[in-house]
Amino acid sequence: MVNELMVELSRWQFAATSLYHFIFVPLTLGISWLVFIMELVYVATNKVIYRDMAKFWGKLFAINFAIGVATGITLEFEFGTNWSNYSHYVGDIFGAPLALEGLMAFFLESTFIGLMFTGWSRFSKKTHLLITFLTALGSNLSAMWILIANGWMQYPEFAVFSPERMRMEMVDFWGLVFSEVAQVKFLHTVTAGYTTAAFFVIGVSAFLMLKRKSLQFAKRSMTIAIVFALCAMGGSGLSGDLSALSVTAHQPAKLAAMEAEYETQEPPASWSIFAIPNESEMENYVSLRVPALLGLIATHSLDTEVQGLRDIVAQNEQRVRSGLIANRALTELRAGNVTEENMDTFKAHQEDLGYGLLLVEHAQDPLNPTEEEIKITARESVPPVFITYYAFRVMIGIIGVLGLLALGAAFFLWYKRDLHTRTKLLKVLVYAIPLPFIACEAGWIVAEIGRQPWAIQDILPTFLATSTLSPWDVGLSLICFIGIYTILLLIEMKLMVRAIKLGPTLTDPEPDGKGYPPLPPTPPAPAAPEKSEAATEAVAEAAPAADAAPAAEAPKAEEAKAEEPKTEAEAEKPAEAPKAEEPKAEELKAEAEAEKPAEAPKAEEPKADEPKAEEPKAEAVAEAEKPADEPKPKTAKRERSTKKSSANKGAKADAEADNVEVSK
Repeated sequence: MVNELMVELSRWQFAATSLYHFIFVPLTLGISWLVFIMELVYVATNKVIYRDMAKFWGKLFAINFAIGVATGITLEFEFGTNWSNYSHYVGDIFGAPLALEGLMAFFLESTFIGLMFTGWSRFSKKTHLLITFLTALGSNLSAMWILIANGWMQYPEFAVFSPERMRMEMVDFWGLVFSEVAQVKFLHTVTAGYTTAAFFVIGVSAFLMLKRKSLQFAKRSMTIAIVFALCAMGGSGLSGDLSALSVTAHQPAKLAAMEAEYETQEPPASWSIFAIPNESEMENYVSLRVPALLGLIATHSLDTEVQGLRDIVAQNEQRVRSGLIANRALTELRAGNVTEENMDTFKAHQEDLGYGLLLVEHAQDPLNPTEEEIKITARESVPPVFITYYAFRVMIGIIGVLGLLALGAAFFLWYKRDLHTRTKLLKVLVYAIPLPFIACEAGWIVAEIGRQPWAIQDILPTFLATSTLSPWDVGLSLICFIGIYTILLLIEMKLMVRAIKLGPTLTDPEPDGKGYPPLPPTPPAPAAPEKSEAATEAVAEAAPAADAAPAAEAPKAEEAKAEEPKTEAEAEKPAEAPKAEEPKAEELKAEAEAEKPAEAPKAEEPKADEPKAEEPKAEAVAEAEKPADEPKPKTAKRERSTKKSSANKGAKADAEADNVEVSK
């Protein structure tokens, strides 16, 4: 008998670890390429701001990568601890992509990520760009091999069941690699990751704008991220359309559950905008529909029907009966009755063997079930509708909101050029950071819940894939995993927030220290010029010569110019009296000239021998003006103060001249 509690706990454990791990995967897939693009622009333009961008976003990529690795490694071990029957049954097929993921992709990205962060000063620009490219390529190759394995779980082809070994065996490796289902799944998953990373960069850039930090940095980061987001969302829409066609062809029950489609409609089928499913009665309480849209989405036609769950259950009942015959023939073969009749019977019904194995859970005797047990098994062969339907709508609803936000941000950033002033929109972009993560988780739930009750679609039921463990063991490990993974998630969030709040380290400071100025720059308030000691001494030495000049008229234009750098306090301060010392020959000559009344009017015109007396003054003025910046225009108050000071000095010069004359 199947231990249902152990099976459910095993499913919850794998689901919890997968969902935790998938928080980090989309960001790693996308931000690695964004870092490469930023570094590529740096190499092409030689503008160091793009190198600063690559370093800053690369730091966030490293934090996310480290936590993602820690949460992802345990998943591969769970295949052996919790899903040993699964590993035995499909190990030949499933093990090959996982081995290549570890040997090729994981080692590639793990090796080059170290060189990426330590090699900025050790490698040339082009070599380091190649290292960054290989790091991003390794991250995406890792996802490719895992999704090839998962794609085979959704639609198992290029493998056959061996009754001698009781396991699936691969018959075409390259067919497995280039499977249409696997490649569509890979494209849809990585484009979702690119969208997630783009909106992460957009949100963080919006945060930097709100904090007025490194606006040029934030603007250029957001520009690259918006272009990347629009391209990624276009790719996600295209791959999503291809995925819908693939699901319609290979997993019709999943499509019907995604659309809460219980009845097969006449083509073209209408699409459900909103419904409230009643799973027990296989009908909807409420259903709002758009005519013909589901037919166009799922089949690209108006004349192809989309099967409902009731018809699928009826078909599966026939497959359960066929699988029962295959299981009986296989039992005879395993018992040693290898006859041609048993072998032919098994081969004729081999494709439905998985449906015969479903009876193990619902029938007392799987080889001799009752009609009621067969009907119950057929009814349970389709996925749950409620969670699949609403998870799908959460995913597509969030994608629509993100598309509008990307277009709005692009409009105000590129056309209006005032996004940094749109506080409300910036806050919305910051709060929108979790949305693509939620959309990715919802999409993963649709992919995995929509495959139930199968571990391998139509081949291996989930309850037969588990290990033989006690519920206590699985339950305890589940609690430990949730606790440890929650701690790791909180650690990443703390490290991320701290790095974002610190902001980028810029090689060249941006204009005004904040980024591009929101308004035209205004001239800064001038500071009072500071005189050096040499200039002060020169002015002090030139003062006696200036005092000896005639002061009967207003100060000369040169004296007024020399007074301009002084502050108001210096201008109003009375000049110090010259030290008592023996007059120099030049001063005596100037005083003698000043005594002649007839010569007084000509005092403004220097004589031939006067330049020697004026040289100290000219040098002092030049020395005083040298350290000062361009002075600001005087105010009216300062002009009045300067005139008053000049008049006081003129009066003092007259008094001193009279004293000299009297003494003579």
